[in-house]
Amino acid sequence: MNHPGPSQDSLLFSYMFLRKLVGLLGVALPFVLAIGAGMLSGLEVQDSVSAYYYTVMRDVFVGILFAIAVFMFAYQGYDRQDNMVGNVACFGAIGVALFPVAPAAGGTAMQETLGTLHYLSATVFFLMLAYFSLVLFRKTNPAVPPTREKLKRNRIYFICGVIILAAIGMIALLKLVPGLQTRMFLTDDPVFWLEALAVVAFGFSWLVKGEAILSDRP
Repeated sequence: MNHPGPSQDSLLFSYMFLRKLVGLLGVALPFVLAIGAGMLSGLEVQDSVSAYYYTVMRDVFVGILFAIAVFMFAYQGYDRQDNMVGNVACFGAIGVALFPVAPAAGGTAMQETLGTLHYLSATVFFLMLAYFSLVLFRKTNPAVPPTREKLKRNRIYFICGVIILAAIGMIALLKLVPGLQTRMFLTDDPVFWLEALAVVAFGFSWLVKGEAILSDRP
């Protein structure tokens, strides 16, 4: 006797739940790391989100990234393009987790090489997240007029995508232009806050995509 497959409603619920879960992980990541390291080890905010790899929060950092990677790989969008972007984002997240950023001082040649791979993986990861927000999430079925909530969500996706790109662009400038940090920022750890801003924007866009916010009315 054949068992009936999952209904369209159950699949829709699972996709919505997946999007919300990814969003929650993204929004929570920088704060969980900073608060956890502060409470457990008395550490101040680190130079970057990735620097928490070298703290007591290493397992949490790697675990959340792998969870996001698994969800990205399992994510099934509306077409092949969605799936490919999700898969690339998955491998980017895995690279960020597996290739730790080089220590701030005293790093070996191997650690510097892994650090380069880390930055490349992070760039790919964030670019895919921005692409989700700016392009894929804003798609609309041309045969169905968008609801007011959908139009509002599209504006949020656009803002989140711009924030992600602006944050990683500013991080690149900080790396390339000596002295820019002291001239533009009042904090000693701007990279952490820029990364946190990009990650929170990513998480918020996925929460909106999961219709935790501005859901369509029946």
